[in-house]
Amino acid sequence: MRIDILTLFPDMLTGPLDASIVGRARESGLLEVHVHDIRDWTRDKHNKVDDRPFGGGPGMVMMCQPLHDAVLAVEDKDPRRTHRMLLSPQGRRLTQDHVESLARQERLLLIAGHYEGIDERVIDALEPEEVSIGDYVLSGGELPALVLVDTIARLLPGALGHDDSAAEDSFSITDDDGTPLLDTPHYTRPRVWDNREVPEVLLSGDHGAIATWRREQQRQRTQQRRPDLREDPKD
Repeated sequence: MRIDILTLFPDMLTGPLDASIVGRARESGLLEVHVHDIRDWTRDKHNKVDDRPFGGGPGMVMMCQPLHDAVLAVEDKDPRRTHRMLLSPQGRRLTQDHVESLARQERLLLIAGHYEGIDERVIDALEPEEVSIGDYVLSGGELPALVLVDTIARLLPGALGHDDSAAEDSFSITDDDGTPLLDTPHYTRPRVWDNREVPEVLLSGDHGAIATWRREQQRQRTQQRRPDLREDPKD
């Protein structure tokens, strides 16, 4: 899989993309991630990529030409069909189901906006899928792009240490009726820490009893912490 990220601030991305699961997936060839500076495609002698908004108001707006040219040029670097995405607080809320569908794509192109926003005309021309990682506003799309890359990387076969790891995460687990569930509590050595003991069932060696306990814990946690998962329809 190939992911291209278009940004005005590439230095925000390079470190995290080389670390942990994403870094290992890149090293092993499971994932390609390429970061591109939108300023490389400006035609302005001062490398200008933004200007004041028509109609007045605070902030600056990213201009059409540099972003449009950057997208087309980057897409020409690889013959695989590109799925364009814009990280935006106005977009569709990202869910695990959505991430799983994106992980099946051959190639993604992520646009990280900045400043007050992007000129709407270039959004209309490029028609990217708009995605939000939550109902809040960040300074730009770089951090959401990193979130999206991480969520996708861990779903690629071979990226995690155990093939079942991703399938047993929160939101990937489902109840008998298809409701997403939160993950079960986890414990490791020592058996007693600060007078707190590991639940006895996990030490029993009875795999059936352990599975039953874990499922009940998943249901209880979901009901206590995210009751909305049983109320909201899936995307």
